[in-house]
Amino acid sequence: MKLLTNIQQLDVSMFTWVMARKRRTLFTQLSRWISHSGDGVLYAAFGGYLFWTGSADDRLLLACALAAFAIERPLYFVLKNGFKRNRPQEALNDFRSFIIPSDQFSFPSGHTSAAFLMATLLANFYPDLALPMYAWAGSIGLSRIFLGVHFPTDILMGATMGTSIALWSLRIFVT
Repeated sequence: MKLLTNIQQLDVSMFTWVMARKRRTLFTQLSRWISHSGDGVLYAAFGGYLFWTGSADDRLLLACALAAFAIERPLYFVLKNGFKRNRPQEALNDFRSFIIPSDQFSFPSGHTSAAFLMATLLANFYPDLALPMYAWAGSIGLSRIFLGVHFPTDILMGATMGTSIALWSLRIFVT
């Protein structure tokens, strides 16, 4: 348990350091926009587009994404409600987040998990998009910290989970 306590202390220290150094207005506005891009609407629209185009590659990407999300969303829910880690606003004295989160607990970050899942799938099917997609996914994770709703380890776990599940999906469907 000492290891978990040390990780929590490091996590809070990193979170506090980030919060003390950001320009609240600029980062808050930009973070809201970036975070909102990972709310799920774009994933559904992109899935509809892939279905509509009808090409074999697009259908394969859609199948990979649907299978990956069928694993990722329930796993995210079980982990979040199993660990029951308080969000920064509840865990830290005299801190208020900049947005109202969609659920109660913070570990892992669902926004980050979904973003890295999609970035990994798209990077596999469209290698030229790898850098911008991973930059976007990383920005979503950082935005969740800047908005005060996640600690850095929530983001790290979300990125690891999303990437791992996407790689599993690719292995099942593509190789």
